[in-house]
Amino acid sequence: MKRILLFLSALAVFSCAQPQPQAFQVIPMPADVAVSDGSFCVKGAAVHFEDDLDEASMAAVLRFVEAVETATGTQCKWDEGGMTFRVNPSLAAEQYAINITPKSVTVEASALNGFVYACETLKQMLPAAIYGKEAVKADWVLPCVNILDQPRFAYRGMHLDPCRHFFTIEETKRYLDVMTAYKLNRFHWHLTEDQGWRMEVKKYPRLTEVGAWRNGTMIGKDWGSNDGIRYGGFYTQEEMKEIVDYAAKRGITVIPEIDLPGHMVAALAAYPELGCTGGPYEVWTRWGVAPDILCAGNEQIYTFLEDVLTEVMEIFPSEYIHIGGDEAFNESEGIPWEHCPKCAAKMRQLGIKKGPMAKHYLQNYVTARIQDFLNAHGRKIIGWDEILEGELAEGATVMSWRGVEGGIKAAAKGFDAIMTPSSHLYFDYYQSHERDKEPLGIGGFLPIEKVYSYEPFDGLVPGSEKHILGVQANLWTEYIPTPEHLEYMLLPRMCALSEIQWCAADKKDFARFNESLDHAFAIFDAMGLNYSLDCRGQIGLDRQPARTPEELAQLEKPAW
Repeated sequence: MKRILLFLSALAVFSCAQPQPQAFQVIPMPADVAVSDGSFCVKGAAVHFEDDLDEASMAAVLRFVEAVETATGTQCKWDEGGMTFRVNPSLAAEQYAINITPKSVTVEASALNGFVYACETLKQMLPAAIYGKEAVKADWVLPCVNILDQPRFAYRGMHLDPCRHFFTIEETKRYLDVMTAYKLNRFHWHLTEDQGWRMEVKKYPRLTEVGAWRNGTMIGKDWGSNDGIRYGGFYTQEEMKEIVDYAAKRGITVIPEIDLPGHMVAALAAYPELGCTGGPYEVWTRWGVAPDILCAGNEQIYTFLEDVLTEVMEIFPSEYIHIGGDEAFNESEGIPWEHCPKCAAKMRQLGIKKGPMAKHYLQNYVTARIQDFLNAHGRKIIGWDEILEGELAEGATVMSWRGVEGGIKAAAKGFDAIMTPSSHLYFDYYQSHERDKEPLGIGGFLPIEKVYSYEPFDGLVPGSEKHILGVQANLWTEYIPTPEHLEYMLLPRMCALSEIQWCAADKKDFARFNESLDHAFAIFDAMGLNYSLDCRGQIGLDRQPARTPEELAQLEKPAW
């Protein structure tokens, strides 16, 4: 009997030792990696938490364990001697360490985010089916490796506009799932627009009763058209709290945006007394920059904005609140402030002289008042780079979108900045020159190679690098009506974004990254996501259906 048991034990070890780990194709590439011979079998492995893990970190590890159990079809054992997760207080909050030998996996981090990122690295070292929802026969082994990893930037953002086209809570969670897989930690949620107000505000119910709905949408790029179909939707406060909680469990902070003083036509349609003319206003059915704007000379707008932002702060615990500030003035269709008696009186009161800069100084006043209000409640503001025009109050953070110049200027002046230039990081741009084969985009050409090439410190005044908090990509949805189209525009470009955000400049390598994309495509298939294959010469939204888990397992590359 003893011989039989020894034989069965040896057979079990042999059966798990023979499979080969998949090639090391982790995105973003960890900072320090040393791969050695050998592998560790995760199928049915023992799992052990040390006592000092907090509840949130344990939950993150449990999600990983559940994924292993689902994909392998085998329960893990809760015991010592296999995969151990422990707190190491000497590591930074987003740093983690992984040591894998043939007999054990040791994961160390000091806080939730470190454990989240360690688990995502472990998942990417396994067959892509780990991201699926069913058991698959595959080589469920990890390579022997030592990893010490941490991000280059503290702010690693991805933006979503649900105002032009609305995306449900479940669709938003899928977006967050992809962000989690690639270690992004800021979700910029653009909640208000001319074409729709998406946030429930209990003190102002007409914002969603009226402002969340438009009477049709322009067709394609035919500016005079309207499909005549009533369109809209909004998030209840409970739904937004659900997203905040879902994101927080994955190390992601949700940064809400209430765009002001422009891009407010939906609010004006609901409360016309907030505008310079008193209306009537209608929620916009076309894209572009609306001429109508909140009346800066009307004290009611400050009460309105403070009330709205009070409810925003009750829902979103983020340090930053984004207050927009972009495209406030439509020069071609007129600027209401220039003909408004209340705005003229406010400018006289403030000592603002007439001239081309007057409107910018008046906008500075609006920005400063809202900034003071939020600062008094322990929050900080982020604004698009237009807020730099005129005089910006100390303590604001600038999001540079009209190229890199705004971020360079802000950092030189001592303001913190987040780099999100449209030239490299606007994912509503086309991915191919063959636009007739591509789903509709706003314009431009942004292949994944160009995204990857972006270097956030280029052009900075020496010594101002410390003011660059991080990098973000934006996904505006004027021409993106469906989740499938959204995912196509997002992926795989977000993978390139993740390496800009995470990897030191000298660690980036497009050839290595490009090779790793094949594994990323298999992960997207396992997650049931759509994605672009333009970088592989397959252009367009319509492509072959997602591969089955068994097909994915066959596609995985051997390690060496």
